[in-house]
Amino acid sequence: MSLPVVAIVGRPNVGKSSLLNSFAGERISIVDSTPGVTRDRVSALVPFQDVVMELVDTGGIGVVDQDDLSDHIDRQIAFALEGANLILFVVDVRDGVTPLDRAVATRLRERSEEIPLILAANKVDHPGLETGIHEFHQLGLGTPHGVSANEGWGRKDLLREISEKVWPTKGVEIYPVMRIAVVGRRNVGKSTFVNALAEEERVIVSEVPGTTRDAVDVRFQKDGREFVVIDTAGIQRRKGIKNSIEFYSQVRTLGAIQRADVVIFLLDASEEVTRADKKLGETISHAHKVCLLVANKWDLTNGEVATEAYADYLTDRMPGMIYAPVVFTTARDTRNIQTAIDMAQHLYKRASKRVGTGELNRVMAAITTHRPPPAKKGKAGKVYYSTQVAVCPPVFALFVNQPKAFSKDYKRYISNALREALDFEEIPIRVLFRKRESLYHD
Repeated sequence: MSLPVVAIVGRPNVGKSSLLNSFAGERISIVDSTPGVTRDRVSALVPFQDVVMELVDTGGIGVVDQDDLSDHIDRQIAFALEGANLILFVVDVRDGVTPLDRAVATRLRERSEEIPLILAANKVDHPGLETGIHEFHQLGLGTPHGVSANEGWGRKDLLREISEKVWPTKGVEIYPVMRIAVVGRRNVGKSTFVNALAEEERVIVSEVPGTTRDAVDVRFQKDGREFVVIDTAGIQRRKGIKNSIEFYSQVRTLGAIQRADVVIFLLDASEEVTRADKKLGETISHAHKVCLLVANKWDLTNGEVATEAYADYLTDRMPGMIYAPVVFTTARDTRNIQTAIDMAQHLYKRASKRVGTGELNRVMAAITTHRPPPAKKGKAGKVYYSTQVAVCPPVFALFVNQPKAFSKDYKRYISNALREALDFEEIPIRVLFRKRESLYHD
């Protein structure tokens, strides 16, 4: 059973993104006073009583985009309306009925004959504004529901109204099997790659730098499995961030890395690795995220560089990503996209493996026998026992006599030896050193 889709539409700056964030209970869409901040379809799963619904935030209808992307934004709105099972038309009670509200109502009226439509008068932030709700009856779209995204007033009543007009989803699996964050600097082809994965025009593709602003969750099915791929804003150097929109775009990208099961790190194969690329690689590595390096736009190299040579080049430029395998793609014509998703699934499966405590302790005994722990102040380090405490990435806890006796070099040796012995060569692992007193005197 599929989940009902609710498209949140309206003119710019009526609080559509704030309403989505309020329903979801977290900051998903970027909220800013600048008109037209939202460009792509930004979605979130929202449970309410017996219903789990997918709410889709859209760009403002009628917005004049400063980067000349108005037609792209309008097409995304059209896609959202076409795929919706219910329309939530949002207006601003403080402004009253505007000419653009009337124009939007006219556009929605034809679609509302096929699916339910609910009119939400937002920004009723204090009781004195309630009287303005009734003005919106003149739009001819039914009784308006007063709500305040900022204060939470009317939110439950509105959610109840929505849930009564869609089908129950009790027992439906909410979360997908795997989340994939697609990251990289600007204009490396992330949105094109995401559309190729989803096999539809799900996010805006443009040559304009910074087209993608939000971290956009795109749900799709492939190979009989459900995925979420997260399109992100292009990473740039801190001094290149010009305004709050770009700042929050960067924050959303870093957040997408943290909540992803696998990170696909896109690089432009026709350009040299930059400082921003290196910084992003360090961020992924420090987060111990399963990662697939994707050399995109491989067609632009014109066969002048061998794949092996380019992989060696990446290792040299980004040594912290030495564990990550490399796939070569041309997202524009979907070349090797299937290979990328297959490899991502393979990495996720390996990163989800659990190692039995007995096997792990036998491996650790062999590792420490081959190269005994160093001594500190005349007392040698000793590993009493080990256990795996997490997966994706695998995390191993080593209970030792004195953690400070284990130098950075020796910790690196243990990590590398574990990765090789347990078949985690392409998987980042974490090794935690925990103090435990021996049951016996040394």
